[in-house]
Order: sequence, then C-alpha cells, then structure tokens
Amino acid sequence: MKKIANGLTALVALEHIWFLIVEMFLWTKPIGMKMFALEPDFAQQTAALAANQGLYNGFLAAGLIWGLLSKTNSTDLKVFFLSCVVVAGVFGAVTVSTSILIVQGGPALLALVFVYLSRKA
Repeated sequence: MKKIANGLTALVALEHIWFLIVEMFLWTKPIGMKMFALEPDFAQQTAALAANQGLYNGFLAAGLIWGLLSKTNSTDLKVFFLSCVVVAGVFGAVTVSTSILIVQGGPALLALVFVYLSRKA
C-alpha cells in the first residue's frame, strides 16, 4: 500500500514539475499556447503571471518530494502538500475549468487516499 501511495505522490510531484516548466518556460511557445488555448498576444501579456503560477507549482512539487524523501513526518508532509493540491484543483475547477479538478485534483486526491490507507496498514 505504501509503495502505491509513494508512487502516486511521485506522479503528482512530476505533474507539478511539468506545470512549472510549461508555465515558466513554455507559456509563449507553441506547446504552452496549445495546452492552454492561448492567442500569442494574450500569452505575451500574461507570461509574468504564468511564471509566478509556475513557481508556486514548483513549491508544491518540492513539498511532495520532501515528503517522499523525509525520514520523519513524511506522512504529514505528504498529506499537507497533497491536500494543498486538491484545494488548488477545486479552486481551479470553480474559477477556471472543471478539467483542472480532473487533471490536478484527481491524482492528488487518489494519492491522498492511498497515503491515508498506508498510514493505517
């Protein structure tokens, strides 16, 4: 159970590293504009905002990696950072698009369930 929990947590961390890369470095490139259905002018105008958002995604990834590598309080760290991702997914679904809940919140919620179950095992 713990291996599944850690694998899912690592997947969420990798997902947020990808978000960091897209939002900080690829926002105005074809892949970033295609992913977010952006027009070139809008992408240019919002690049600084996207980079800021990408940095926050990097902090979430760092916290999840910290939880995976920590010898103490690893479960608490994973629960905290996965919960942050779930909340961000819900907020994104309410304010931007329901797909955010599926892409971002879904994997984090699944990981959170397995972290909780591995804690009881």
